[in-house]
Parts: sequence; C-alpha cells; structure tokens
Amino acid sequence: MSLEGKVAIVTGSGRGLGLAYAQELAHQGAAVVINDMDETAAASAVASITDAGGRATAVVAPVGPTETADALVKAAVDTFGGLDILVTNAGVLRDRTLWKMTDDDFDTVIGVHLRGTFTCVRAAATYMRENGVAGRIICIGSPTGQRGNFGQTNYAAAKAGIVGMVRTWALELKKAGITANAVIPVAATAMTATIPYFAAAMEADSRGEAMPAFFRHDLGFGTSRDAAGIVAYLASDAAAGVTGQAIGVGGDRLQVWSHPEPVVTAYHDGGWDVPALEAEFPAVTEGSLQSVGESFPPLPEDLQRPAPGR
Repeated sequence: MSLEGKVAIVTGSGRGLGLAYAQELAHQGAAVVINDMDETAAASAVASITDAGGRATAVVAPVGPTETADALVKAAVDTFGGLDILVTNAGVLRDRTLWKMTDDDFDTVIGVHLRGTFTCVRAAATYMRENGVAGRIICIGSPTGQRGNFGQTNYAAAKAGIVGMVRTWALELKKAGITANAVIPVAATAMTATIPYFAAAMEADSRGEAMPAFFRHDLGFGTSRDAAGIVAYLASDAAAGVTGQAIGVGGDRLQVWSHPEPVVTAYHDGGWDVPALEAEFPAVTEGSLQSVGESFPPLPEDLQRPAPGR
C-alpha cells in the first residue's frame, strides 16, 4: 500500500493523535498540511515529517470558521498541487456536569468539533467533486459519542453528531467516488495520563515499553501510534469500498461499531499497523460493515403514486 502522490490535510495535528495520523500518512508517502493553533507545535510537527524525508507545510489557525477550512484547502492545492485526503481531528474540551456547563462551554466544543468538522469537510468535498478526485474523508470520533460519558454533554453531542454526518456524507458523496468514515480511537493522551486507572499503562509507555496485555488486548487501549494505521488504511485505494463506517481502534483491538454496539471485534498481537490491516482487514470485516441510510419495504400498490410529471 502506498499514498505516494496523495495530498492530505490533518486538522489539530501539532501533537498527540493528530500528529501520529499526519506522520503515518507522510510515512506512507502523502504530502501533509499540518494544522494547529500553536505555531510552535505546528512548526515542530512539520519538521518531524520533513526531517524524515517527507513533505509538509502548516496552516496555523483555529478550526471552526469557514475561512480556516478554505485556507487549508488552498494550502494543499497551492503547495502540493491538489487534495486527496482530509482527516478532521481538531478538538477542545470543556468538561462540566450538565448543571454547571455554561453556554460558552457548550458552544466552544460544538464549534470546534462539530462545526469545524462540517466546514472542513464541506470545503474539501467541494474541491474533490469539482476536480473529479475520488477522495477520502476521515473524521475522528470518540467512544464518548458512542456511549456517553459523565461530564461531557458537549463533547458527546459533538462526537455523536460527527458519526451522524459521516453516514450522511457517505450517501451524498458516493456518486463522486468519495468515501467518508469515522475513526473511534482509544489511546493514551494527556487526559488519560491523569486517571489513576491507566497509570500502569502510561508508566510503561513513558519508559518506552509495551503496555501490559490487559490494556492493549482486553481494553483495546494503546498509544497514538496504534490508532494511526487505520487512518492511513482508510486513506488508501485499498479501502475504496469502505464508506459510512465508524471504526474503533486501540492497542491490539479493531472494531466496527453499529448503533450502539460493535458488531465485530478482532485482535492482532503487536497492534494494527498498516501491513496487518492490509492483510487482514477485508476478512475481519467481511459481512460486518454497516448499511447506510434507512431501508424501506416496497409500498403497497394502493399507496403508490405516479411519478411527478406523469
């Protein structure tokens, strides 16, 4: 599998999961537009790719406004000659219980996660459709959007909404050959580092050691690198037939989510890197990829109406 000649945008890619996605896409051959609000983080992310022989540039701007979405597409086209892949990862947290959550807490999270995903996908899909690009849209969700989580009304609403939009876009973009999928990662972050339950996993990772099997296998909890392979896979030609899906990944575990339960679970020792995905993903998911849109039975004859104009 190769992404040579492809151009990708990854929002919120100055650090953490977003940086892992950008680095993996670059490792597979794609040129990458980095995005972050922190100029230093963005510059460091670009350097991590270019120093390894890849191609990258940065757009330092907050995700949410249409102007940022347009600037990201313009940077991809002007710098690298086109756009094939969009990964929407940018996010922010304002965690509070319902009765303590302010309007600003809610609007800020919705604005970055949900509106930011919408504006960036709209800009990218418009370019792809107008230029005949069979592109790849990959939106980052969360288990919170699938299950809910105490103190995260705003985040749960945004992440659930992203999956709903992805399924809608899969329908709308199918004719253009553009796929739209959501990735639901479970990985070590700055937030999980503060939770005592994950301490052993975080300590092992900080020492450069593999996390205990309980975390990687039983919980499907791993590093940001473990979540990057699925993003690169979905961005490739190998995944041309995969669209409208919510795909969970973490540690050694891969899942396809339905509403609201996963319908298939598979494990691969050492994690789901790109070679493992390329070799096993079709067989693992065969018969388990979810349908898109509602399915209606044929109307009874006495309820059928002539088509307009007839």
